[in-house]
Amino acid sequence: MKTKEMHREVENTLKELIQLVSSFNQEQINTIPFEGSWTAGQLGRHMIKSNSGFVEMLNGPVKDSGREPDKMVERIKEDFLDFNTKMKSPDFIVPENINYNKEALLSSLNNIKVDLNKAVLTLDLTKTCLVFELPVYGALTRLEAIYFVIYHTQRHIHQLKNIFQKVVNKQKRKSEIQEKTKVKERNNV
Repeated sequence: MKTKEMHREVENTLKELIQLVSSFNQEQINTIPFEGSWTAGQLGRHMIKSNSGFVEMLNGPVKDSGREPDKMVERIKEDFLDFNTKMKSPDFIVPENINYNKEALLSSLNNIKVDLNKAVLTLDLTKTCLVFELPVYGALTRLEAIYFVIYHTQRHIHQLKNIFQKVVNKQKRKSEIQEKTKVKERNNV
């Protein structure tokens, strides 16, 4: 894939993530949508931890690859865009169970988007990153690392849309119950 196309894919994917996080209000960002789920704030923090780690990896030490630089891209895509498979995050990128500030999350996500776009446009993407080897995939080329970010982010965009629907529906039900309670109280007076 050409650099321009990859740049557009990074830009569009991260922009969609940022727009989705923006669509939550401050209360919603920390609302648990359903049992066992992360909040939107936690998902945002997870993306920050993961994607900022990839920014470091992309800008860290590299070596010549000795293989096709896109060898793992299709496998990464298949793994992350299979929404029927449940995945477990490594502990070091699991978000803290705290309340998150929406604006702080958005600022960090925007900074990461800028850094990733810069990497796509300025770095030799055929080189293999030496900072970190991923479980299952091993050492990735910069090109593969960028696609990891794209597909991992797309997976979480899918989840974030689900979280948004659940949170909005939860708030609607809460409002309806409050309204019914007010009507009942008025009728009993």
